[in-house]
Amino acid sequence: MPIQNLSPEKVQEVWEKAQKKLKGQLSPAAFTTWISTNPLTSIQLLDQSKAVGTISTPTAFHATNLKKNLYSQIKTSIEQVLNKQLDLKFKVQNPADLIAQQKQMSSKQKKQGWSKSSFNLKNNQAASLGQNESQSPLVEELFSSQNIQSAQQDQALTAAKRAGLRLDYKFQSFAVSSSNELAHAAATAVSKRPGQAYNPLFLYGGVGVGKTHLMQAIGHAILERNPGKNLLYCTGEEFTNEIIEAIKTKKAIKFKKKYRNTSVLLIDDIQFIAGKNAVQEEFFHTFNALIKNSAQIVLTSDKPPQEINPLEDRLKSRFETGLMIDIQQPSLQLKTAIVLIKARSNNISLPINLAEKIASRAGGARKIEGIITSLRSSVELRHLDVDEELINTIIERETPQFSPKIRLKPQKIIKKVCSFYQVNPSVIKGKRRNKEYVKARHLAMHLLKCELDMSYVEIGRWFSNRDHTSVMHAKNKIDRLIKTNDLIREDYAIIKKSLLKMSN
Repeated sequence: MPIQNLSPEKVQEVWEKAQKKLKGQLSPAAFTTWISTNPLTSIQLLDQSKAVGTISTPTAFHATNLKKNLYSQIKTSIEQVLNKQLDLKFKVQNPADLIAQQKQMSSKQKKQGWSKSSFNLKNNQAASLGQNESQSPLVEELFSSQNIQSAQQDQALTAAKRAGLRLDYKFQSFAVSSSNELAHAAATAVSKRPGQAYNPLFLYGGVGVGKTHLMQAIGHAILERNPGKNLLYCTGEEFTNEIIEAIKTKKAIKFKKKYRNTSVLLIDDIQFIAGKNAVQEEFFHTFNALIKNSAQIVLTSDKPPQEINPLEDRLKSRFETGLMIDIQQPSLQLKTAIVLIKARSNNISLPINLAEKIASRAGGARKIEGIITSLRSSVELRHLDVDEELINTIIERETPQFSPKIRLKPQKIIKKVCSFYQVNPSVIKGKRRNKEYVKARHLAMHLLKCELDMSYVEIGRWFSNRDHTSVMHAKNKIDRLIKTNDLIREDYAIIKKSLLKMSN
């Protein structure tokens, strides 16, 4: 016998008969709260003796409670009506979608004379789930607009966490000015009409201009409207690593299914895939599949497509078919607004003059965030007052004053790093990946970038023509280690001091 789906009318008929059985077993409170508000929405007949039933619930809490406390009673009641063995499942469904079903059910129950007064049950039954009749919420209360909105917000929050979105990266916390108002307007339009307005949306600009914030704000807004939307967020590096792992473990089909079946794809720092032929090939086909299915694509990069090298021309042309927006560095006024927004979100009362002081010294939103985090820890953990002295101390620590630049040729810097770590220059310029070699190589790359202001591409040529994204990764890694690793910070300071002496 092939699998057979019962019609909605038949499913409702089965559920009504099962409810009649359940009303004699449960208290009015338990029945009203947990049975009449969670409809049976589908039944599949697997064979002559087996079936699968699905009960829809507005929240995961409802589903968990039903499964834990009432599973056997519900299962038995439906089995008696069907005269078949039943596997019972629970599905969390958008509460708004359940209202129509619930109203239809309530209407039929009223016609059949179902009311509280018809339940003549014992007091000990009324306490079976730790509730009493006067405390039991009515169907209308459970499905009030306030409860539905609250449930949708919970679902959106869960979906955002599952997608990897930062919970504070929303439109409400994004400061708008002339440098980003076009990007903000486009992002808002995309969030309201994903797949229809500006597809793909390509945001580019320097570090700390708000690209990631806007991208994730789009994701939050979409999920708030539809928590069940299949939305995926990742970085270009994560996308690359997943492809490599999928090829290595022979799970390419699973990878393709994950990315090509999504409704909204958000990829941060897409420039990371440049120079990686297999990755670009897969992304090209993924891009085409999503556009064909009217799925929304949002990408960010540190530069426009035509300047991402080496990026395949066919990808550049695909990116340029949508809307490309350059987000400029924030003005002092915008940075001050960002400072105030982030301070308020951290429950810090910050005078405007101190906010301007922070803004004037911070390079971008990420640096501002670091300063506010330090400020919060000083207030909460050290119980210090927010005043000019504290702000100056944190600014000095987080944004060091200008230091003299090294004026040496690249080969001398590389040679000095090699001498410090006692390795041969040819080794760190080569492909070997021993831990000590990698550390010396990354530190040398960082010095070339920060002290000589060489381009990532140019630095890559000094190290066996490495891709510019590898150099970018090395620079960012050393930035992090200088802040968190005492040994690296000490090594870097010693090498730099020595190089400064050589350049004088």
